[in-house]
Amino acid sequence: MSTLKDRLRADLTTAMKARDELRSSTLRMVLTAVTNAEVAGKAHRELSDDEVVDVLSSEAKKRREASVAFDEGGRPEQAAKERAEADVLADYLPTPLTAEELERIVADAVAQTGAAGEGMRAMGKVMGAVQPQVRGRADGGVVAAEVRRQLG
Repeated sequence: MSTLKDRLRADLTTAMKARDELRSSTLRMVLTAVTNAEVAGKAHRELSDDEVVDVLSSEAKKRREASVAFDEGGRPEQAAKERAEADVLADYLPTPLTAEELERIVADAVAQTGAAGEGMRAMGKVMGAVQPQVRGRADGGVVAAEVRRQLG
């Protein structure tokens, strides 16, 4: 069983006992998303910690996008709630990469794959080398933009 999933369940129990509505509702939501990911497909399976981090990253991204949409729609109280949920999820995610760290990782991947002279045709090769290193620590769009910048 995933230790991260166990931690989420234990923290949910703690939040419920402390009557922390925001934390308990957010943890319930993410545990439901993890369960849905486990039963998706042909057979039920237990998710690894990396897969749970992927689910957490996806849920955090949804919260960030929703908060922007609510801000643009003139609903600041709902946007604040979405940001608060994203902050709760951030406690369970690895620390995000800085721009300098991402730039270095992409530069190393470009050098390793020998993609320096190939231009944009090598995008998939470089992304394949970078993704395992940045999983859960950087948004895919930001990573792709940095790869494009270094290749183009």
